[in-house]
Amino acid sequence: MARRARAVLPGLLHQLMVRGNNDQLVFVDDEDRQTWLDLAAREAANFGVDVHAYVLLPNRLHVLVTPQTATALSAWMQAVGRRYVLSFNRRHQRRGTLWEGRFRGGVLQAHRYALACMAYFDGLAVTEGLVRQPEDWLWSSYQHYTGQRLEKWLRPQDMVWGLGNTPFAREAAYARLVNAGLSRDLLRALWDNANHGWPLGDGAFLRQIAESTGQRTQRGRAGRPRQAPTAAGTLASELSVPNKFQLLIGGFKSISDPN
Repeated sequence: MARRARAVLPGLLHQLMVRGNNDQLVFVDDEDRQTWLDLAAREAANFGVDVHAYVLLPNRLHVLVTPQTATALSAWMQAVGRRYVLSFNRRHQRRGTLWEGRFRGGVLQAHRYALACMAYFDGLAVTEGLVRQPEDWLWSSYQHYTGQRLEKWLRPQDMVWGLGNTPFAREAAYARLVNAGLSRDLLRALWDNANHGWPLGDGAFLRQIAESTGQRTQRGRAGRPRQAPTAAGTLASELSVPNKFQLLIGGFKSISDPN
């Protein structure tokens, strides 16, 4: 199947993912991980990319970002990727490509999916067996949003401020959100957005994206048309209401890459 044309829309939220070539390791040790973070922070400021959240896994990375221009994401990812590969190859005495190719990802409607995507990131290290609890994985933005460390380069997405009236309240609410977990439907929707680029949002949002890009916003289906599932959208809409954590079901028993 041909890959969808990438749509980058300034001012809107995007989830991005990039894997190692053939799923090879892209981070061997903590020095590699810190190198990538340092490069990402510096180049985000240079290219006009607001980075809200991230997670670094052995064979890939995920980031949640808002670009300020239509070219910002590609320029940022290329600059960070190239500089990182030079460092990685030099440190590990290797040559050749490291990444599988261009980054993947899609647009998200912020008020429905920003917090869900952040929680998705922070659960991945648990679902992949790297740690037992989200706070045990040092290479994500979880500790920043739960008050355990400060990463000045991160820019909180607007929905974060709605989690509480004080830093302590927001940090506690975010920890509860992550620990509650996400439903399988919501995990699948976010995975599909990251891997295939289908935007996530309500009907009005998807129509806006279609008009802006001239692209389809939903996968075509053979046979009789049917309405898109609403479970993920319904659950995601509740993520903007901090007091309704009981609607976030499933915990981290759900797999990180649903098929």
